[in-house]
Amino acid sequence: MAGVPAGVVAAGGLVGGYSVARWTKKRPLGGVALAAAGAVAARGWREKAGNGTAAALSAAYVAAFAGSHPLAKKIGAWPSVFAVAGGVALASWALADRRHPSTVGA
Repeated sequence: MAGVPAGVVAAGGLVGGYSVARWTKKRPLGGVALAAAGAVAARGWREKAGNGTAAALSAAYVAAFAGSHPLAKKIGAWPSVFAVAGGVALASWALADRRHPSTVGA
């Protein structure tokens, strides 16, 4: 993951986790992808902006995952996943990636 901003990792985890779960029809496998990307992103957030920001962004990541489910009932599954992934990426950029341009794994 060298050279990838933490927000991109987090957004990719949300999209990738849903993709894996949908196409394999194994929700736990999607959860593994979601959790792995979340852990990598959290490490990047902690290194860039400290424990407090990492905790807040990690909570936002989990809330985005949870919030995508009811949102999907209103706007559809893929639009919901992309919306919450974009929100997490934007929050990450605003709180960590923009201020500390070093990247995950760099």
